[in-house]
Amino acid sequence: MADINALINELKQTRDEVKLKIHLGSKELQDEWNELEGKWDAFEAKAKLGESAENIGEATSLLGDELAKAFKKIKSAL
Repeated sequence: MADINALINELKQTRDEVKLKIHLGSKELQDEWNELEGKWDAFEAKAKLGESAENIGEATSLLGDELAKAFKKIKSAL
């Protein structure tokens, strides 16, 4: 569970950094950001449930990895 908490904290920090800069980005990046926000909401909900169900925790970890890559992609494009 410590791994998922570390992932959540890392994602929150990266997300916050990107969110501050996204308004200056291109329309394409803004659209990608909006899609990621929906995935972020799903990730947070699954992470909370993951505390009681291992298979959900595994799926959450995969979604978290996907979000991390996408946030970093947008961050590097800004």
